[in-house]
Formats: sequence, C-alpha cells, structure tokens
Amino acid sequence: MRLLIMGPQGVGKGTQAALLSKHYGIPAISTGDIFRYNIKNKTELGVEALKYIDKGELVPDELTNKIVKDRLAMDDAKNGWILDGYPRNASQVEALDAILNELGTPLDAVVALDADHDVLMERMKKRAEIEGRSDDTPEAIAKRLDVYAKETAPLLDIYRQRGLLKTFDGVGAVDEIQATIVAELG
Repeated sequence: MRLLIMGPQGVGKGTQAALLSKHYGIPAISTGDIFRYNIKNKTELGVEALKYIDKGELVPDELTNKIVKDRLAMDDAKNGWILDGYPRNASQVEALDAILNELGTPLDAVVALDADHDVLMERMKKRAEIEGRSDDTPEAIAKRLDVYAKETAPLLDIYRQRGLLKTFDGVGAVDEIQATIVAELG
C-alpha cells in the first residue's frame, strides 16, 4: 500500500500515519521528521532547512524532492509506505509522479484529513507547549496554514480527478478516525 496523507498542520496526519503504518506494516515517512532529524544532528541539510523553518517558511522543493526520492528508494519502503507532508505544491506533485514512475510504484490512495481553522490553531498551540517546538509560534502557525490553503489544498483536486482521494474528518477519537480510514481503504 502506497499512501499520501494530506491535510493542514495540526490535523493529526502524523498520528494517523503512525497508526496506519502499524496496521499495514509499512513505514510512515514524514518529511518533517526527516528535517527535524537533520536539524537535531546539525547536518548541512538541517542547518539549511532551519533557516526557513525558523521563519515559518517551508523548505524549498529541491531539498525536499531529493530526500523524498532517496527515502522512497530504501529497502523498507519496497512493499509500501505512507508519505506525510509531501507533496505540498503542484511542482512537487510532478516530482512525485516522476519519482514513482522511475521506481515503478504507483500511488494507491490519498488520505485527506480536515478540521476547522480554530481547532487547528488550538491543537498546534498545545503541541508547542508540550513539545517546545520553536516552529509553532502563533505567527508561524498562521503562516503555514495560509500557505497550506493557497498551495497544498488545491492539490486535493488533482488527486480527486485521478480517483485517488479519500477525505476524512480529523476531529474525533483517534481510533475511530483510524478505523474509518482503514474501512474506506479496504
């Protein structure tokens, strides 16, 4: 199973990706986690990515495309994966299409989670308090939600037209959301 999990920041993509990863026995691949690992370990990529993240900006496509391609080609992803946080714009959809074509691994479905803007702001505020994340200031959160609405949300139409999109409410009991997603995916 090869899935994209999409939705605005704070909607629960990471939580659902982890549950679906366990259910299907495939890796959940989060571009955010890859970048945080590189930042924590002060790699060249991490230092460069931090310049953007600290300003509430997204990491440029060329950096992101490279790490995604390398990650999807790893052995543990041969039987499937759940990709969280990518693609986030039309250029990355094209890059992902090329990557999947090159690897001979078509996309099975796109899981889209949604929630009200106020719910997302409150969730991310709590996450910042609990995790102490420097990238979860109210200004950075608002900027990322705005970028999502302008650049990433329109991608859902691309996947809807391809017949791959499955949309779910991201508000409710975590296990019930997961059960609904699994039932819909079959």
